[in-house]
Amino acid sequence: MKKIFAIMSIMLMLHATASAQYDADTENGVVSLAGRDGFTWSSNSGDFVFKPYLLVQTSANYNYYDDEGLDAAYNQDNVANSGFAIPYAVLGFTGKAFGIVTYNLSINAAASGGNLLQQAWADVKLRDEVAVRVGKFKTPFSHAILTTLGETLMPSLPSSLTTPVIMPHSLNAVAPKIGTGFDLGVEVHGMIRDRWGYQAGIFNGTGSAINSATKTFSDDWHIPSLLYACRFTFQPKGVMPATQGNPRQLDLDRMLIGVSASLNVESENESTNDFRAGAEFAWLKGRMYIGAELYYMRVGFTKRQKIHDSYSYTGGYIQGGYFITDRLQGALRYDLMDRNGLDRGGLLNMPAAGINYFFKGCNLKLQAMYQYMGRVGHDSQLDRDNDNLGLAMHSGTVMIQYTF
Repeated sequence: MKKIFAIMSIMLMLHATASAQYDADTENGVVSLAGRDGFTWSSNSGDFVFKPYLLVQTSANYNYYDDEGLDAAYNQDNVANSGFAIPYAVLGFTGKAFGIVTYNLSINAAASGGNLLQQAWADVKLRDEVAVRVGKFKTPFSHAILTTLGETLMPSLPSSLTTPVIMPHSLNAVAPKIGTGFDLGVEVHGMIRDRWGYQAGIFNGTGSAINSATKTFSDDWHIPSLLYACRFTFQPKGVMPATQGNPRQLDLDRMLIGVSASLNVESENESTNDFRAGAEFAWLKGRMYIGAELYYMRVGFTKRQKIHDSYSYTGGYIQGGYFITDRLQGALRYDLMDRNGLDRGGLLNMPAAGINYFFKGCNLKLQAMYQYMGRVGHDSQLDRDNDNLGLAMHSGTVMIQYTF
């Protein structure tokens, strides 16, 4: 693990000729502004720009869970976590100041605690080659999570990114997920010749629910117990917009190939050191979108835990969408996860199908999807039952989204 940290430290010190990685259409990470201005206030010179935005999602959900072999006398509910929900109710504003600073702030009224503050950051372009972002924003890992929230192919992200892994030693309560999401920190990012992109940052590593400084120094490595993350991409056809399908961009031809890595020092209540690595591919050509990712996570315990074992987990997905008409998009996804670790047999495979309809002239988007969870290769029925705890065998979602 010390070698891994040394490699990542070198990556964080890399400097390259670059320009800002994110274009104006995807800058706020929530609502794409592609092809529409809406209400925007700006100075005559264009140095100052202010743009409010809104995203509201309302969904109907159905989840059917396996009975895990329990006797009917336990009277367990197979249908749970079903009904109506508001995943996101985001109100925010983004803009530009002094010609060199872009900024964004958004509140998710559907969340609670620290998650109420979804994003709050400022991005300073020191010159055309280098930009520095500080605040709360998405960590540089995973194409699925870095996609603009209102532009995802399906209503829910791949389960392999969002599902906690299974660990022994009665520490399941703090089991990490492979996906990292929003966090507080600082990041250097840019594009080399509009083709080679980089992001390198240091974050708290505590996730989006905590907006305060709570970290210390690592007892094992004597370095700050933070999240060190980097991502490098090759975009041969120009900057790839952070979308998985937009009816206003049916004439685009963009491609992205990327790799990323991160090290979260003393994560999970200072109990583990988590290393993550990922590879990603995305292609947006006309009516077609294809995306695929593979990711790996290795969890090693800190010395104070007196546990010498470490555990490795993998996951990945491939998904595709196609605009059957200018407004109707079909979607397919196959999601795979080794949730119980590479040292034990068994995989979760989660195929899903969906359809999206974009209403003309009113910014409404209707999404529907069905996902099935299968299990294969487990050594025993007990392993099979434990591996899908908390996951629905059959799940369906219908979601309406409005953006402004």
